[in-house]
Amino acid sequence: MVILREKQTLLSKIATSDQHGENSPYFDGWKAYDQDPFHPTQNPNGVIQMGLAENQLSLDLIEKWIAKNPKSSICTIDGVDRFKDIANFQDYHGLYKFREAIANFMGKARGNRVTFDPERIVMGGGATGASESLIFCLADPGDGFLVPTPYYPAFDRDLRWRTGVQLVPITCKSSNGFKITQEALESAYEDAIASNIKVKGLIVANPSNPLGTTMDRETLKTLMSFINDKNIHLVCDEIYAATIFNTPDFVSISEVLQEMEHDPMNPVNPELVHIIYSLSKDMGLPGFRVGILYSYNDAVVSSARKMSSFGLISSQTQYFLASILSDEEFVMNFLSENSRRLAKRHKVFTQGLEEENITCLPSNAGLFVWMDLRRLLKEPTFDEEMVLWRLIIKDVKLNVSPGSSFHCVEPGWFRVCFANMDDQTVEIALDRIHAFVGKEKGNEVVTRNNKRHKPFEKNLRLSFSSRLYDENTLMSPRIMSPHSPFAQSPLVQART
Repeated sequence: MVILREKQTLLSKIATSDQHGENSPYFDGWKAYDQDPFHPTQNPNGVIQMGLAENQLSLDLIEKWIAKNPKSSICTIDGVDRFKDIANFQDYHGLYKFREAIANFMGKARGNRVTFDPERIVMGGGATGASESLIFCLADPGDGFLVPTPYYPAFDRDLRWRTGVQLVPITCKSSNGFKITQEALESAYEDAIASNIKVKGLIVANPSNPLGTTMDRETLKTLMSFINDKNIHLVCDEIYAATIFNTPDFVSISEVLQEMEHDPMNPVNPELVHIIYSLSKDMGLPGFRVGILYSYNDAVVSSARKMSSFGLISSQTQYFLASILSDEEFVMNFLSENSRRLAKRHKVFTQGLEEENITCLPSNAGLFVWMDLRRLLKEPTFDEEMVLWRLIIKDVKLNVSPGSSFHCVEPGWFRVCFANMDDQTVEIALDRIHAFVGKEKGNEVVTRNNKRHKPFEKNLRLSFSSRLYDENTLMSPRIMSPHSPFAQSPLVQART
């Protein structure tokens, strides 16, 4: 221990802090998957990854486009004539054709009801890099941002680890579908002020991760009025904007801003509004690390552009994406087909859960469902949520993410991703859930399709009341209430 402490003193406070957010079941579930990943033939009894919000349903459409358009890459015989120019390009403003194509795509993903200016496009290394750059522009260490719960666990890393800002929870509950209310906004703001936290802004994800829901126009207007009244910033994470697969349609904060700018009864300051976007979810390209900051504030655009030199998108990626996103016919077909495939997968998965009387929060967007397992808890506590989560990981072999890792105030909710796997794996996951709930016949478990399970499922014939688990056999995840960076803040301790 002495040696360890001596080594740590050679590092920075950031490097040795526990503020990254990895002390969460959200990340521990990924570790369980990494140690024993499912493969249909090589490891059929492994852990199925249902904790990764990745869109793999429409990549074949992009592959077909690439095959037909070899000039889109500078690393092909057809496109190599542009290699020298693109390989040498290093302007941190980015290729204008890329910014123009991204701006047009953002408009199409929002139903062409609003337009975006390429001059306000700022690049970042994924939504993570774009988000952090924005926080650096808006706040100083110790300042706070209001965030409605439940929210994306990696916000603790992306928004606060290196910036030093605080995230202040806006408590949302299932009684109204976890919608943000004026009362909740005011309560969170007053709590922050009482705790001597300078509130610099409000951060929302629309569509929501983990809820898979979109905000209605009236809620967005409430947010706009709130931030204008308090003179604080509004950051809208819209990275799931084109994953809408059911009604109602997505309403961007840009649409509401456009409406309210021309309403003399509700004056708004557009310089307080900022959007985070990427192509990781809408097009299924997380490996391309395409993050976009779009701000209506000239000073933020200028400052963020200077910061973007720390996390630029490669010029090769910009060139390729400018080509594919400029193909309007392809883009419109892709958006339509991707939406159709998401709707189909969502229906298959939720109907499969309903066969076991497992319900989910009604949703219309995203790559996941917010699954309600509250009835399976022996007691409505986060301790019992952890017991259930460990059972699902260790015995059912499904990596799902417990609600406590999303800072949900009600135990028993779980986020389950459904778009990062093929149809066969979805069926296997549903069969495991089926067996887990306890449908048995003799010494063999019958699957949802009336097929006899292989030996793996015999291990799933479990009972919640009789099964005990050693926490150390899996990991030792830190339950939100006593250990997480979120829970350790004076504000959260005061509210709990």
